Amino acid sequence: MFKYVLKRIFLMIFTFLIIMTMCFVLIKLLPLPAIKAQGRDVNLVLARREAMGYNKPIMVQYGLYWKHILTAGDFGIGEQMYIGQEVKDIMFSKLPYTVVVNLYSILIAIPLGLMLGIYAALKKNKWQDTVISTGVMIFISVPSYVYAFLVQYILCYKLNWFSLTIESLENTTFFSWKMFVSMVPAILSLAFGTIASLTRFTRAELAEVLTGDYLLLARTKGLTKSQAVTRHAMRNAMVPILPMILGEFIGILGGSLIIESMFGIPGVGSLYVTAINLRDYNFFMADTFFYTLVGLTAGLVVDLSYGFIDPRIKMGAR
Repeated sequence: MFKYVLKRIFLMIFTFLIIMTMCFVLIKLLPLPAIKAQGRDVNLVLARREAMGYNKPIMVQYGLYWKHILTAGDFGIGEQMYIGQEVKDIMFSKLPYTVVVNLYSILIAIPLGLMLGIYAALKKNKWQDTVISTGVMIFISVPSYVYAFLVQYILCYKLNWFSLTIESLENTTFFSWKMFVSMVPAILSLAFGTIASLTRFTRAELAEVLTGDYLLLARTKGLTKSQAVTRHAMRNAMVPILPMILGEFIGILGGSLIIESMFGIPGVGSLYVTAINLRDYNFFMADTFFYTLVGLTAGLVVDLSYGFIDPRIKMGAR
């Protein structure tokens, strides 16, 4: 187990470096944008460009980039957006918005997805299962930004229940009721796809477990159907479902890139999209660093969680 964990960590770091190298080289091949003139900030940006070796070969710049990160935690300063301000400071100020909207989404999606999946499995091949499965296929096939347009049109425009953006909540605490209400449209847009995926996976796993011979044996020994399902079927079905929940959280985190921009949420996702459009190298690389590290770490946690959830699974066994 220890050797397997070390191997997976090494592969994660190796993959992380490959992705970061590719992104750095490709973004540096684009024309260097001119510095926006904002008084003394221009001199500050020019000095930082000189320190980062912008006039040197790309791989030398790459080495200087990692040197600044590892020695000083310096991700650079904004050149096209938040000019002259430290990138890491802006990232930390935006991160709570992304965390809050994704946290609300996953807390809503997990129980709904599990309940619908369990209900569909218990009603297998009946009309309830057919209705749920049809709805699941529709929601899985449609991208999240399509839900966002429908949510904006119906809830925000037609019914006027919510505002389109949260721009007026600058002084509101993140976990307040006002903040939650303002984020409901974005939360729903993110949660629909996750609910559908989790419902389908739960239904498939539980339906397969319910046909097992050991479950029939449990019934013949006097257990009721509900007892057999709760004590045996659910316990075995949750082994692959729990790691999937971790993966779904990362899926929602990546999906919030577009959703945050559509609903005006000042999070890391919208910052990433803006950095790409404006070609702000430092913000682009910092966001890439964040999303790549989170995604790879989540993949590692998902793989290792199988062995902890079910001790019968031997990690790294041939």
